[in-house]
Amino acid sequence: MASLEKEGLVEESRSSISQESACISNLGNLDSAEASKSSNIFSVFLEPIQWIQMLSSQLNPTFIIGIVIVYGLNLGFSGSFFKVVTDYYWKDVQKVQPSVVQLYIGLYYIPWIMKPVWGLLTDVFPIRGYRRRPYFVLAGVLGGVSALMVALIGNLPAALALSCFIGIAAGMAIADVTIDACIATNSIEVRSLAPDMQSLCGFCSSAGALIGYSTSGFFVHHLGAQGALILMAIPPVFITVLGFVIYEMRSPCLHPEKQKAPPSFGSYELVKIANFGLPNSTSINPTNLNHSKWLFLFYIVSSLKRCACLLIIIFMKQRRMAYNSVKQKMGTLGVAVKGMYQTIKFPQVWKPSLYMYLSLALSISTHEGQFYWYTDPKAGPRFSQESVGAIYAIGAMASMVGVLIYHKTLKDIPFRNLLFFAQLLYGASGMLDLIFILRWNLVLGIPDYFFVITEECISRIISRIRWIPMIVLSTRLCPLGIEGTFFALLMCIDSLGSLTSKWGGGMVLHVFHVTRTDFTNLWLVILIRNILRIATLGLIFLVPKADPSDALIPQDILMTHSTVTSDDEGLELVPKNDRSPELLLNL
Repeated sequence: MASLEKEGLVEESRSSISQESACISNLGNLDSAEASKSSNIFSVFLEPIQWIQMLSSQLNPTFIIGIVIVYGLNLGFSGSFFKVVTDYYWKDVQKVQPSVVQLYIGLYYIPWIMKPVWGLLTDVFPIRGYRRRPYFVLAGVLGGVSALMVALIGNLPAALALSCFIGIAAGMAIADVTIDACIATNSIEVRSLAPDMQSLCGFCSSAGALIGYSTSGFFVHHLGAQGALILMAIPPVFITVLGFVIYEMRSPCLHPEKQKAPPSFGSYELVKIANFGLPNSTSINPTNLNHSKWLFLFYIVSSLKRCACLLIIIFMKQRRMAYNSVKQKMGTLGVAVKGMYQTIKFPQVWKPSLYMYLSLALSISTHEGQFYWYTDPKAGPRFSQESVGAIYAIGAMASMVGVLIYHKTLKDIPFRNLLFFAQLLYGASGMLDLIFILRWNLVLGIPDYFFVITEECISRIISRIRWIPMIVLSTRLCPLGIEGTFFALLMCIDSLGSLTSKWGGGMVLHVFHVTRTDFTNLWLVILIRNILRIATLGLIFLVPKADPSDALIPQDILMTHSTVTSDDEGLELVPKNDRSPELLLNL
């Protein structure tokens, strides 16, 4: 019995020990699972920072700062804040009809349509040897002065207020085309990072838009539409500072060995001309002078004669240098224009450019009609200023999600496939606006605020997924040497499409009699817009089937029409001595 009892005790102790070890192992597994889960959550927040650090290590850090300032602060924050505040400014301060506001907003795109001009200035006309820095400063000064004028001067006529708004848009456009020239250069040099750079631009723009939309309603409510415009003067200050801190290699403006000076008089001929008709010191005998004062006057005249000769020589040399500088710049301008013309003639270039224009132009804008309806106390849901800003802010967050979706899963898909499905979803999502205008959401028991937030998030995600491939495609169409000018030309085509969309939408709103108080036919305008969006799918054959990493234009264009040498590119984004072998293989 005793032995049996001992054996039972031993077995019980073994089983208890095994149970305790199993519990300990389970606890260890749970701890490791929780640790891995927390590390995964932590890595999600660290991933954007690591991504930016990776870009900064392979590109110049001041270039990354420039993207953050221009896209995050100048385009993201200023663009979103400007959109909400100016809508309330035209509605409450100027009391303009929505169709007229559409026409006014279309005029904001004039500086964006002029992007090829700004691109030519940055590529062809350096200031003191710098191609980028001075234009950042110019953009900041122009935008800041325009914002202060419209914010501080009361009772502005509509024409003067519109001029100030166009000035603000011009400051944004000049800064944008300057940083885009840097992006286009780097996209050509490091093709593998082109999608990452565009993703960074989209992420910064969405983050800035989130802040701008979140604060716009608050400031409009407490400062008024005109007083809130004072905040538009803050981003231009950072743009101006960027012009002084961004890294740029100074390039010589003149190459005397490559220039032919115009015929001019040399120093010897100028001295002979100056001596003509004046007394010569060797032909006058001082002993023939009656008084010493004549000798004194003689030396004064001779000295003045020589000073005049020296001034003439200096003037002619400066004139010759100015002539050479202007001649060189005009020659470079001619080469840039010729390169643009030769490049745009290729079917690989003009076909996708035509698609980008038509896809934007055919999607007519009904934003102002919908905005007036949103805030109408009788016909619409009567959203407050804070509600409108919050809706747009949530949409900006959704836009950031769209950037992440593209960067994680869609950036390697061929252009045609991606743009086809994005355009299809873009047209289908527009039907949500129709449901909201007809108030079918209330029939389904969905509150207005929840439905409009859902619609805004869906449309923003799809719009971002549709837009980024177009920008990546545009960077792949730029020849090296005139990349700033040609990328600006492509963005000009996009801006022209947006202008056509705004004016076309304004005309349709006017034809269907959508006013400040009458929204009877607004649903019909939105239905026409959605049909045009879906009809754009018939033009998808204009988009190439190539991947984002493929070369879309012949390599001889990149060499033949290059107007900038490797030692004279103006902005060295990737130091040549710091490039890794992997980057060199991707070039």
